[in-house]
Amino acid sequence: MAAALAVVTLAFGASFAAAGSKSGSIKGAGSTFVFPLVSQWQANYKNAQITYGSVGSGAGIAAISARTVDFGASDAPLTKDQFSACKGCEQIPWALASTSIPYRVPGVAYGLKLTGKIIANIYLGHITRWNNRAIKKINPGVNLPDLKITPVYRSDGSGTSYNFTDYLSSVSREFRTKVGVGTQPSFRTGIGGKGSSGLAGVVSRTDGAIGYVDEAYSLKNGFKVAKIQNRAGKFQLPGLRGIKAAAATIHGVPSNGALSIVNPPKSQKLAYPICTFTYVIVPLKSNKASTLKQFISWAITSGQQYAKPLQFLPLPQLVRTADKKFIRRIHS
Repeated sequence: MAAALAVVTLAFGASFAAAGSKSGSIKGAGSTFVFPLVSQWQANYKNAQITYGSVGSGAGIAAISARTVDFGASDAPLTKDQFSACKGCEQIPWALASTSIPYRVPGVAYGLKLTGKIIANIYLGHITRWNNRAIKKINPGVNLPDLKITPVYRSDGSGTSYNFTDYLSSVSREFRTKVGVGTQPSFRTGIGGKGSSGLAGVVSRTDGAIGYVDEAYSLKNGFKVAKIQNRAGKFQLPGLRGIKAAAATIHGVPSNGALSIVNPPKSQKLAYPICTFTYVIVPLKSNKASTLKQFISWAITSGQQYAKPLQFLPLPQLVRTADKKFIRRIHS
């Protein structure tokens, strides 16, 4: 936690003090996945100054637990221990997007087909060359080079890593056993990059690389991204249509706010299988309660208009309804 808080401090510097001294200002830290959308909220929200440090979900959870920020942001739901350490916090789903699988393979076009088991075997170190038989089998006619595969992963505590490993653990028993689900898993092979931008940077300059990052970062960097096979056997690209189909499996919001929509059932033929909600984490009691409630209420309603251009899907109505109940619990 101390290391994570140091990251937050460096990210903000003097801006923390400046923002905190103004009436109607709040500061937050966490998820790099949701940062493109939060940036739009910062620019367009008129009722308060929003300062946000894009430092990773793990650092954001540590910061709100220590109350060095007014809100945290994470793409991974809090564990029981994290809820306990946060001492009176709640998590509110406030955005919804997909984790894309970008790759840099010279001569291979956009939309290479991959399965969850193939990706798991790449990150387990079992598949090491792009012309591997399993990849060639589902990509007939594609000239796959005899090129080393370099898996790229997040080196910091990351909710995107949680979403990625949650998916791979759902399709590969070996991955679930040897790596498991987590915000900072111990991958068996590859190169680490700090934050979504750091991971994207490694992929962009490494021939043979494959990674995982929010679709907004893949679009920004002009990456080729893979089509991933869903449970219905269909290969789907990340994007709004696939997220909407995955989100259609939600029939209620648990009392702790945590939602998982990875690897949805066969009935959702259009679903992209690596989608995630991302959460704002707030203390139930805060001296910024009024400002927090107004901002989060705006973010889950009017703020959703900025979602689609960044490949975030506007929140389903039943999630917004649950969120409003969560928001009412915040008090001074």
